Amino acid sequence: MSTLVLEVEPTAVEVTVTEDDLILHLADGRRISVPLAWYPRLLNASDAERQHWQLLGGGYAVEWVDLDEHIGVEGLLAGRPSGESPQSLKRWLDARQSKPGKSEQHRQ
Repeated sequence: MSTLVLEVEPTAVEVTVTEDDLILHLADGRRISVPLAWYPRLLNASDAERQHWQLLGGGYAVEWVDLDEHIGVEGLLAGRPSGESPQSLKRWLDARQSKPGKSEQHRQ
């Protein structure tokens, strides 16, 4: 088995979140697109929450503070979806519904 060794750490410069996809625009010109279903917190977020992101550490990862979601560029390149357990996601969804103003944002 061979191991991929990156000579330059890939970094994101822009993020686009659509109804179906998460797209990271990389500094070297590539775009990584993955299904939003890979990240249930983003899938269940409102459009406003999806658009409220920030790059971490010069672009090595993207963070959605309001959703407590952090996604690394290398993980996307490796094809790794969210590792969140169904139980953890359910607790998060239940907590969102109990907060005032969040229930109408939640998508079922």
